[in-house]
Amino acid sequence: MSRVIVAGAGLGGVSAAFELREMLPDTVDVDVVHEGEEFNFVPSNPWVALGSRMRDQVVMPIGPIFEKHDIGFNSSGIKHIDAKARKLTLGDGSQKSYDFLVICTGPKLAFEQIPGAGPEGGYTQSICTADHAVKAHQAFQQLLDNPGPILVGALPGASCFGPAYEYVLSLEYELRKRKIRDRVPITFVTPEPYIGHMGLGGVGDSKGLMEHKFREHGIKWICNAKVTEFSSNQASFDVLNEDGSSKGSQQLPFHLAMFLPAFKGSPAVAEVPDLCNPKGFVKTDTHQRSLAYPEIYAAGVCVAIPPIEETPVPVGAPKTGLMIESMTSAIVANIKATLDHEPATAEPTLSALCLADMGNTGIAFLAIPQNPPRNQNWTGSGRWVHWAKVGFEKYFFHKVRSGTSEPVYERVGMHMIGVHRLKQNDH
Repeated sequence: MSRVIVAGAGLGGVSAAFELREMLPDTVDVDVVHEGEEFNFVPSNPWVALGSRMRDQVVMPIGPIFEKHDIGFNSSGIKHIDAKARKLTLGDGSQKSYDFLVICTGPKLAFEQIPGAGPEGGYTQSICTADHAVKAHQAFQQLLDNPGPILVGALPGASCFGPAYEYVLSLEYELRKRKIRDRVPITFVTPEPYIGHMGLGGVGDSKGLMEHKFREHGIKWICNAKVTEFSSNQASFDVLNEDGSSKGSQQLPFHLAMFLPAFKGSPAVAEVPDLCNPKGFVKTDTHQRSLAYPEIYAAGVCVAIPPIEETPVPVGAPKTGLMIESMTSAIVANIKATLDHEPATAEPTLSALCLADMGNTGIAFLAIPQNPPRNQNWTGSGRWVHWAKVGFEKYFFHKVRSGTSEPVYERVGMHMIGVHRLKQNDH
């Protein structure tokens, strides 16, 4: 009997596990190893940070769902991978052998690269996990009692910028609702070379659209910013010119700061010889298969994708839900082909779809493929984006509860964007 183990139960892990169980025969065991008992729909974390969702609305126990669908589950995480022997040592000391390993471990958050960064021992907030979002909500409540300057942005090397834009514009909306916006200066501090770059070199007119939104809502911005340190109430950073030379150093005070970190690979994955790049991301071919170990596949944030372009302050390329679901579908097709003694030929589309909620409106970005030149390169905005994201949350939780392999991002997201574009054409 063959065994496929999925490492991680985030967006990519649950998608891979359900599709593997659906597509492979009962003679193949499908197991999931995850750190913790819960699935967290990470795109909803900004709502938790601002109080429009509670923690238990964006997480759910995942073990019973896997068990219901004949998928094994261990919540102790992976301590060591012996890739040559095809064996895992788990956090509880047990060992599991595999015929195929699908790595969907997501990122390790590299707050330690910047002194004073991060919600655990540092001075800044995060929305990268549900627990971080809960702490960010506590900081938001303190801000309401003691209004003052806010800094939002990303640290050098970050690759995920959409949630920072979403958070800052939703936060601004919440402050206006409470009629204290006039007491809270907001500055967006980012390593991007311009607002709306997103690690994608821009999408459509994202630069013009984001600059317009920031001006409209009185949000200042600083680009090419290389944060160097946080103290309890101040951020220090260098601002670079386009050629990478220093433009000068700045310090800004804050009552609340939320910064997204750079990512790196999971330690157990990063230490496997020849599997990863220096940052610990898995090097794969066009079929999402490891270059060094053909029985290992990877999907999601843990995959090594080079930056789209060189920038004065390093930024990475994001991996959005649409791309991740495409990766997992390709992986499942290739594992099935190998088990059927056929060549593995499936390749993901590697496109980007991002929905950024802004309280009562939002902005959508669509890049097909992610790297330019593109077949579709589009940015849209309006109240429909807010409802589209609410729909994503609803349908993805339905996907998890029902154990279906339905590609939510592709079907729901592309449908809603298509309807919006048809309405635009009608006018």
